[in-house]
Amino acid sequence: MRKSEEACHGVVLSALQSRVLGDSLTVLRSPPYVTFQDGQWPISGEKVPDLVALTMGFSIREDLDWPGLAAGSLFQRPRANALIVVRGLDSLDFPKNISSYPLENPVPFTLDSVANTVHTLFAGSTPVVLQLAPSEERLYMMGMANTVFEDLPVTLQQIRGRLSQDGSVLTSLPLISLSRNNEADLLFLSEVQVLYDISALLQKHKHLAKDPAPDLYSLELAGLEEIVRRYGTDSPQFADATRILTSTLQKFADDVANVYANNAVVEVVTVKTFEAPLTRKSRSILQISNQGSLYNLAYKYDYDYAVVFNIVLWLMIVLALAVIVISYNLWNMDPGYDSIIYRMTNQKIRLD
Repeated sequence: MRKSEEACHGVVLSALQSRVLGDSLTVLRSPPYVTFQDGQWPISGEKVPDLVALTMGFSIREDLDWPGLAAGSLFQRPRANALIVVRGLDSLDFPKNISSYPLENPVPFTLDSVANTVHTLFAGSTPVVLQLAPSEERLYMMGMANTVFEDLPVTLQQIRGRLSQDGSVLTSLPLISLSRNNEADLLFLSEVQVLYDISALLQKHKHLAKDPAPDLYSLELAGLEEIVRRYGTDSPQFADATRILTSTLQKFADDVANVYANNAVVEVVTVKTFEAPLTRKSRSILQISNQGSLYNLAYKYDYDYAVVFNIVLWLMIVLALAVIVISYNLWNMDPGYDSIIYRMTNQKIRLD
């Protein structure tokens, strides 16, 4: 009986350890008016874009039932949000005083919806939107990003050319067991170089923080995943790569917070592997999809329909009441007493 109880406790303990050591969402930096609660509340991977939208003060289609984010200020919003996705491990050794939460259902996600919201709400401004995955050579820039990151190496060939230049991470970081002659190591170091170059460009363009439009940065790093595939998690290469990446992410978070005067949110999502491959389809702003409509049905209403409907409805009611009141007063008006024109005319006639 005692052995069965010990076995049961062992199973529960291992389950709890696996939950704690699973994929995670870590908040490296956040302004004082964006409060993340202490606790181990899990968040689904598909809800991460909604979380980013809420931290930036945007509305979302469905309420986020997650107690980790407290209600923020109505009069302040972060000037920037930077989300870095690290594939290949479930957690990094960040300081203990940083908020971290378990990540459930690690499905692939993008911040396209948040980028579209920024573009829609701040069309008259010049926000910076940068979405980059160096290992897949996937890039999307909008607004001032085309000017600020014009010289940023984005393809693997450009990044490796940058590694051969002076001031690259090959000469500034202690590589120890990592080799500049191995493809997996070079891919990892290329992504680290991209983080350093983005930080340098942000330090050079500090005027970005003065723009009223919020900025959005989304980076996906897969170099550590190649290190695990090539050497394994028990290798010295993995230990050195993890140490370098942890310090680089902390420096990147400090640089972003410094540029935006501590008005930026920096999150890191670590996933060992995604549950499904990420497929990105080309989109056109002129294309309207009406798939699945076999009976020539109307298009579905947008989630802003209720807001627009109420604005139009009450405006029509106010205008209709105004027309009724004005018409009634004009109909019952006495020209001799209520109109200054007739009053002046009557006085002039009497004088004549």
